[in-house]
Amino acid sequence: MTSPGSSIGFIGQGYVGKNIADDIESRGYATTRYSLEEPYIGNKEKIADCDIVFVAVPTPTTPEGFSAAVVKEALALVGPGKTAVIKSTILPGTTKELQQAYPDRVVLFSPEFLREATAAEDAAHPYSIIVGMPVEDDAHRRAADAVIAVLPKVPGTFVCNSTEAELVKYAQNASGYIQIVFFNLLYDLTKALGVDWEPIRNALSADPNIPVRFTNPVHKGGRGAGGHCLIKDFAALVALYESTSPEDKEGIRMLQAIADKNVDLLKGSGKDLDLLSGVYGTDIAS
Repeated sequence: MTSPGSSIGFIGQGYVGKNIADDIESRGYATTRYSLEEPYIGNKEKIADCDIVFVAVPTPTTPEGFSAAVVKEALALVGPGKTAVIKSTILPGTTKELQQAYPDRVVLFSPEFLREATAAEDAAHPYSIIVGMPVEDDAHRRAADAVIAVLPKVPGTFVCNSTEAELVKYAQNASGYIQIVFFNLLYDLTKALGVDWEPIRNALSADPNIPVRFTNPVHKGGRGAGGHCLIKDFAALVALYESTSPEDKEGIRMLQAIADKNVDLLKGSGKDLDLLSGVYGTDIAS
């Protein structure tokens, strides 16, 4: 079991890595942070001494596809015999591949559920903690228990297969993406029928089964599912489904149609065109 005297490392200090590090540090753990920016750029060699290292680095989806290359580079900094916990969103099956690439350390996957605007609060009070193991053995189980001991205490704590945990993260992001597109369609339908969206939105928002944040079609200066995660993650999921279920033509068409509609919404409102181009190529935003 990990004690507050143990050293906890962090690779990457974006909004995910920073806020998780802030929370763990606030509960008395010694932390070492490494990123490519000051003031942490000089801590690269210190990461190898940390008992548990959380990895929160970019995993882009580009016109060439999904890439976990930066995660793999980060794992090389973790010391032999130590535990690496991947927080970056990675395709199902990736943790198992990375564990095989680094057999002298334990590699786990624990999805993050932080929203960019409320990341500090979400890191301190997560609604769920999931730790995925690529191998079912005593070493990974002990490591998973040690990671759970470091993170905030919540009733919804699950230990499962790493591929299952990776899919949970994609399911969460894809669910939000699809709901955003759907409510944008309903928004356009209200205009076509000559009625107002706000009374409908208020009524839907009273339903506890509907996430309120997805019922506002005009969001952050535009329309559609944008941001640093949703565009790239849904594109990666569509590609994964195409490669694993090529016989399901209807399913592939459905997912692609949703993606196409979202691209249309983003382009039509001028929202996150730089992020859109990063995923689909520069021609997509023209």
